[in-house]
Amino acid sequence: MTRNELKEKRRQEILMKALELFVERGYYDTKIFDIAEAVQMSTGLMFHYFKSKEELLLELVKMGAEGTKSPGKSEEAQKAPPEIFLEKFLEQLFSYAKESPWVFNMFVLMGQSRRNGMPEEARKIALSVDTVESTAELIRRGQESGTFKNGDAHLLSRCFWASVQGVMEEMAMDRTMAAPDPGWIMSILLK
Repeated sequence: MTRNELKEKRRQEILMKALELFVERGYYDTKIFDIAEAVQMSTGLMFHYFKSKEELLLELVKMGAEGTKSPGKSEEAQKAPPEIFLEKFLEQLFSYAKESPWVFNMFVLMGQSRRNGMPEEARKIALSVDTVESTAELIRRGQESGTFKNGDAHLLSRCFWASVQGVMEEMAMDRTMAAPDPGWIMSILLK
């Protein structure tokens, strides 16, 4: 492994440990020292990789934003019936998160980062991820076809995503929890 590859590997270890600690303890209650200690390096060396705790948070939130694909905007979403697309999306999301548990933590961190009181730049990036509106478009299509409940598509989308967020948070806190049947969450939308 080259020196650059080792450095990148170490950088990723720091990011994943920071993600874990930010979720477990909260951003403000996690100190740079805690992260450095968890990855077994000195605080001084930690600053060689990241200049500040806020820079670490920003990097994580950018990763979360880049990794979040608005499900309703994909070509597949436009072709498939909305109810089938969303259920398959949930199946894949839960399956992937079980295989890669950091995904649960990323959901939690992105939710936390949207709240008032978080560093403003991280908050702006987290708020720029708008899965609600693209999913509302899918819901409108499902309403037109008679598959989804009538009502405010935007509000239904928010309830759908609040449920997903809640499940991801619970699974982040209890790794033994089984993923729920995606049909349970879909029942929010289905007639």
